[in-house]
Amino acid sequence: MTRTSSPTIVWVMRILSAITLLAVGGIHLYLRFAGVGGILGVFFILNAIAGLVLAIGMLVLKGRLLTITAILSLLFVIATLGALLLALTVGLFGITESWDFTLVPETVIVESIGIVVLAVAAWVIARTPQTT
Repeated sequence: MTRTSSPTIVWVMRILSAITLLAVGGIHLYLRFAGVGGILGVFFILNAIAGLVLAIGMLVLKGRLLTITAILSLLFVIATLGALLLALTVGLFGITESWDFTLVPETVIVESIGIVVLAVAAWVIARTPQTT
């Protein structure tokens, strides 16, 4: 007896994951265009691109590639939140951040929710039978 998730649940989680990834990337893109420059601005552009690519992958890939994308998406959001928390506490690559900077509290909330959404999505997707 195998456990599988219904196709509807899988699609709901795929869509929620894509929305989450677009939100994470969108916040960073907004911050870049709101004036964050230098190496941090470059990192923010790369974050926005990665969020977009992973969101597209969550919607169009199937089988093992979808499972890998779900896991990579979860790790991406964990790393993004981890980088922000490091910048808020001890600094990261010489960059320090403060809680009163633009969208910092909101980013922590969105990325924390994103970790939960993507963890559930990865679990649901991993439970579905693999098709090529």
